[in-house]
Amino acid sequence: MSTVATTPAAAAAAEALPRKQSRVWRKFRANKAALLGGAIVAFFVIVALLAPLLPIVDPTATDWLAVRQAPSAVHPFGTDEIGRSVLSRMVWGAQASLLAGVVSVAIAVCLGVPLGVMAGYLGGWTDAAISRVTEAMLAAPFLILAIALAAFLGPSLTNAMIAIGLSAMPIFIRLARGQTMQVMTEDYVESARAVGLTHWALVTRYILPNIFPPILVQSTLTIATAIIAEASLSFLGLGQQPPAPSWGSMLNVAKNFLEQAPWMALYPGAAIFLVVLGFNLLGDGLRDALDPRDH
Repeated sequence: MSTVATTPAAAAAAEALPRKQSRVWRKFRANKAALLGGAIVAFFVIVALLAPLLPIVDPTATDWLAVRQAPSAVHPFGTDEIGRSVLSRMVWGAQASLLAGVVSVAIAVCLGVPLGVMAGYLGGWTDAAISRVTEAMLAAPFLILAIALAAFLGPSLTNAMIAIGLSAMPIFIRLARGQTMQVMTEDYVESARAVGLTHWALVTRYILPNIFPPILVQSTLTIATAIIAEASLSFLGLGQQPPAPSWGSMLNVAKNFLEQAPWMALYPGAAIFLVVLGFNLLGDGLRDALDPRDH
């Protein structure tokens, strides 16, 4: 069995892996934009994780004596229309937005990658059927499809994440299919197939590890899109439901008080902008670092 599991081409690829990883890390560290993106993402992730431990007030606590107060020492980001701390709601809202981005993409990857690999590996009618359904889903704009699915499932953060994940799934099906078809032509895969490796072993040992880098890059970029989608759904009342905080739902309320309390829209809008920028810079940096043409 050990002879079957290892081929000369596969062994050479395994030996080259540590050197490749070292080059990828050096390229990533040299990319200042990517490091900035990583720092922005890390900041928001830390804030979201430490929300229960930070010395801030309850994000749902109202104070009718502090309605729409401007930023001050007591309330650094001001208060909203019923006296709730905008800072507290920003911090706790980071949990909803980041969770929606990560979970939505996880759903898309877990459903889309196996289907894409199946289509690229098996070909024939399986490929045709999966590709036609994927093309039909891609015909509808991503956000429109997400809104339709969220409206069908009902307004809640969980349903919004499912809707966004299903809407992003075709992107990963197409990517995984194309990458699988490309890897299938490599010499080490042909060698492994020739010595009698099973389909499962071929997929798990050779195909999935080699399509992982583009999947990782696409996942990072799609998280940014999913965060915008979650904010859009919450803005429309289809995402996080009040009184639970969400950046999108905060913008939905703030639109009614732009002249009287502009800070209500300024901070959640800036947070969405920054976190999306961070994920985009991080994704671009990973794409450049993992580009095989430069290795």
